[in-house]
Amino acid sequence: MGRAQVILVDTHVVVWLAFDQDQISRKARTAIDDARKNADGLAISDITLMELATLASKGRVRLDISLESFLQEVETRFVVLPITGRACARAIGLPASYPQDPADRIIGATALVEGLSLLTADREIRRSRALRTIW
Repeated sequence: MGRAQVILVDTHVVVWLAFDQDQISRKARTAIDDARKNADGLAISDITLMELATLASKGRVRLDISLESFLQEVETRFVVLPITGRACARAIGLPASYPQDPADRIIGATALVEGLSLLTADREIRRSRALRTIW
């Protein structure tokens, strides 16, 4: 059997993994389980940490621990991929059909630059067909 595939996880899926796993599709759960067989199987973009911090500060995610502790826990469960110049250039070049939100563009571009599929429920991202997605 071959090595499990590394997948990039979108921010909302990180939230659902932590707080509401019922939101995650069966296909996505299978992909997560398969990726976890690989030590580096689940990855996030640097910008996901900022998005999580923003969600918590706005009360959209309720934490039982400090924000810093939560983010450290996320960092232990995912490989955190840096925002690179290559990813920034790729983000600018994504098609107009791709969401215009800068964080979405960085996450998508990171998937492209790293050759990874993006695990996302975001319909706009999936419809854009700009990158491989799993849902």
